Amino acid sequence: MAPQFLLNFIPKRDKATSASSVIPALRALTFIQWAQFWSGWLAWTCDALDFFSVSLTVSQLALQFGKKTATITTAITLTLLFRSIGAIVFGVLSDRFGRKWPLVCNLILCCVFSLGTGFTNTFPQFLAVRSLFGIAMGGIWGLSSSTALENLPVELRGLASGVLQQGYAVGYLIAAVINLTVVAHSSQTWRTLFWTGAGITFFAAIVRAVIPESEVFLRAKAIEKAKGTDTTKKTKVFVRETKEMLKLHWKLCIYAVLLMTGFNFLSHGSQDLYPTYLETSKGFSTHDATIATIIGNCVCHLLSQPSLLGGAISGYTSQYIGRRLTIIICVLLVGAFIPLWILPYSFSALAAGAFCVQFGVQGAWGVIPIQLAEMSPPAFRATFPGVSYQLGNMVSSASAQIEATAASHLHTTIIKDGVPTSVIDYATVQGIFIGIIAAYVLLVTVFGPENHSSHFEKHKTAFEEGGGRDDAIMEDEQGGNADEIREADEKGSV
Repeated sequence: MAPQFLLNFIPKRDKATSASSVIPALRALTFIQWAQFWSGWLAWTCDALDFFSVSLTVSQLALQFGKKTATITTAITLTLLFRSIGAIVFGVLSDRFGRKWPLVCNLILCCVFSLGTGFTNTFPQFLAVRSLFGIAMGGIWGLSSSTALENLPVELRGLASGVLQQGYAVGYLIAAVINLTVVAHSSQTWRTLFWTGAGITFFAAIVRAVIPESEVFLRAKAIEKAKGTDTTKKTKVFVRETKEMLKLHWKLCIYAVLLMTGFNFLSHGSQDLYPTYLETSKGFSTHDATIATIIGNCVCHLLSQPSLLGGAISGYTSQYIGRRLTIIICVLLVGAFIPLWILPYSFSALAAGAFCVQFGVQGAWGVIPIQLAEMSPPAFRATFPGVSYQLGNMVSSASAQIEATAASHLHTTIIKDGVPTSVIDYATVQGIFIGIIAAYVLLVTVFGPENHSSHFEKHKTAFEEGGGRDDAIMEDEQGGNADEIREADEKGSV
């Protein structure tokens, strides 16, 4: 018999998805629903590919610009800092005008700045372009998650959340493979990685451009058109409803930022300097460090393929045992495997440690898209999750610099080419850092809200009168089932 406090995290039986309902729901999906989901997934994958291009080439960038590792990581910090601006700008545009064209424009800007990164010749130029890239990158997550999830039935959203979020890990994996193969044989070295990423991102923009707008916005626009509401009036309504939402949910906004601060520290702290850690503290070659990175993230690749046996384990599980309990289990796994992540010196043991830690990290992250979407004020599903996520990113933006600076004051001795050599001790610093962050995430998650299986797709959009309220149901949904929808949402709140 499970302890009562654990049972409190599990959604009520009438709210949990029946195992028999998942397959029929998958079969019932239309081509457009599949296309909208995978376009969101592809956008998020490109986001990660472009971002981690810096992490994978830190050593080459340090050589190119004549800077120390801690100085090069300033680019990572600036990118994370400026992402909040993009989240606000593109989130507002998406909640006001729709999911399609704001995401297309967002992806094109990411493509331009990633391409531009490859043409920089001085370190100030590099920092400037990466800062601009941070603004563009900041809008992707909120727009891609809302695009992917809001058009799917409730029964599939846990599974879809896990698949969507692992696009981040797949982007890391693709960047690592390009770095290992194409970059290694290119005369342009690190620049090739950014140029290749730009091309893939441009392809993602084309894909989203040819797929129709979200059904939620098509319905809302049709309703407002029938009323004769013009663009100016809709914008005024949007501003008014935004103020109403902030008045009602300012505490929830603060909580979401605290939650995402912990999650971003967890991911960036375990990933951004991992190749550098292997090369410096464990004496790996760049080739072996990249291979270990790929192995560590292969679990994420597996989780991102729904046709494989373990597809989207955490997201799928959260549909049954709840979002928070799934996160708690995954974060406990991270803490349990920290010793295997930092103590060994052999390639196989360290790769196994990376695999296990990233299983926990990405498992916990797999629940986040749907947890934030269900937690969000319904009419602000692009702005609220996106801004919360990126503000958390901003707070955690110095994680790589914190680790690099702390490690520079701590040294250990390894055997390199048969000779005892003093090196920077990234292992100890990262182990302590991730342990503290894991404890913080557990605490924030335990005391947080959960609105399991919310029917947010039935709510009004932000440019409709009353959209800022949680109980505002679309007019074509009013009638016999409106009360049922409200009641279902209330029961799902924990």
